[in-house]
Amino acid sequence: MNRRRKIKILLATSLAVFAFSPNPLWACAACYGQSDAPMAKGMNWGIFTLLGVVVFVLGSVATFFVYLAKKSATAAGNAAPAAALLESTHKA
Repeated sequence: MNRRRKIKILLATSLAVFAFSPNPLWACAACYGQSDAPMAKGMNWGIFTLLGVVVFVLGSVATFFVYLAKKSATAAGNAAPAAALLESTHKA
């Protein structure tokens, strides 16, 4: 039997063992109603931390696009006098 086939059989066997294992192996503190357990409190802090990171990143992206919009509006407002100045120098 070649090496690849052995690896495939080993992966299939391990997947089957994990798939048919009893459900309590996958349980956490929140699943069985122990919401005041340290594990549940840590999980809640982890969720809030990740939520904070997502809000910060999305806020940063939105702020960057607002900055670009304001910069573009300012540049468009200053473009007319600059275009008139260039036009007057080319006529002479």
